[in-house]
Amino acid sequence: MLVAKRGKPEAAALARKIRDHCPDRTIIAEPHLAEQLGWDSSEPESALAARAELMIVLGGDGTLIHAARLLGGRSVPVLGVNLGSLGFMTEIPSREMFGMLDEVLAGKFKAESRMKLTCRLLRADQVVLQDEVLNDVVINKGALARIGDHETLVGGQYVTTFKSDGVIVATPTGSTAYSMSAGGPIVHPAVDSMILTPICPHALTQRPIVIPGDQMISITLKGDAADFYLTLDGQAGLALQTGDRLEVQRSGNRVLLIRNPRLDYFGMLRQKLRWGER
Repeated sequence: MLVAKRGKPEAAALARKIRDHCPDRTIIAEPHLAEQLGWDSSEPESALAARAELMIVLGGDGTLIHAARLLGGRSVPVLGVNLGSLGFMTEIPSREMFGMLDEVLAGKFKAESRMKLTCRLLRADQVVLQDEVLNDVVINKGALARIGDHETLVGGQYVTTFKSDGVIVATPTGSTAYSMSAGGPIVHPAVDSMILTPICPHALTQRPIVIPGDQMISITLKGDAADFYLTLDGQAGLALQTGDRLEVQRSGNRVLLIRNPRLDYFGMLRQKLRWGER
């Protein structure tokens, strides 16, 4: 199944070439891409993802996250082709796309299993939202909201009440996304952990914490929570209320990312973050 970044002509052109390159394969595409290419676009994307055996992502990390959400808990390999500017997860350059695709279709590839988080939001002890993420779960304030009080527990033990603009709970995969921008550490994706990062904390001694992957993180909004929002992987969200409790823990589902055999993890960091350059 092909998943492409919207409004990217390069993605549509590459999708057409992929279909021509694989005449003996059934190539399906998410509806907006299929419609753009003149293919059948009548089937919902959820139904298409339910029968996909390989997910090919044409875009950046945001497009890959969208593809992972479509798959839900299915262990389908994801081949990320980078058409964006950064792309920590979309490792395959478009110029290497067809050689890599031939190897994948021949079964000659390595996939890395990435952690997902499951989260649920409770309001008056009723579950009002439950979902999974690949990158992060974020509590953040709107433009005019006051600083928030985020009472945080790990494994049932009180940690602190972050007085901050919000809190990020990230996977190791998500450690190079919003969490890193907020001062969180880069964590290797093989490490079984979660990263708890306060956003602009009032007390500079409140620092990011790396949490064991088998723990549950619970965050309750205290005080005035008006104009605070919960965002999941930057793809979905919900307005929060005072007293809402967010529970986050490791999911039993994983995402299988096909690795670029010519680029190791640290090589990727050097390339994307331009380490060593002046």
